[in-house]
Amino acid sequence: MKNLNFDFTVNKETNTVHVTKDFNAGSALVWDVFTKSELLDQWWAPQPWKSETKSMDFTEGGRRLYAMVGPEGQKHWGVQEYTSITPKTNFRQVNAFSDEEGNVGEDMPKSDWNLDFSDKGKMTTVDIEIKHKNLANLEMMLQMGFKEGFTMTLNSLDELLDKLKK
Repeated sequence: MKNLNFDFTVNKETNTVHVTKDFNAGSALVWDVFTKSELLDQWWAPQPWKSETKSMDFTEGGRRLYAMVGPEGQKHWGVQEYTSITPKTNFRQVNAFSDEEGNVGEDMPKSDWNLDFSDKGKMTTVDIEIKHKNLANLEMMLQMGFKEGFTMTLNSLDELLDKLKK
């Protein structure tokens, strides 16, 4: 089932990116691929990069410390701090760049993510709102290739979901 809904909108007046994506999988599986490190590591990076989770505590106040690992072994560290979790339907997190120990770099932009999961039977829609503190941070992320990279990453997730359903 190709041609699933995908929308990527940038609103520079509110410093927000809004992504809506349909997945050809049930909501329990889609929730799991966003909330379990062993599944996140299979898709949370634009190819040929890979995601490696160093630690993850998916609870309110918990966090995931992970690296984006490049084809030459270079690592870019980041953290996702979970601020709110409503099981199976929503979670919020703050994403930030960090060092290997999870110390957040103050000179790099942070973003607030709100992820809503809507069960549509055999399909699931995920609405992701990514809010930046200011336009400069939003522009920096876009210039770093966020739209292209995140689109590629979500395509990898489509492929993983197809494999997991078999």
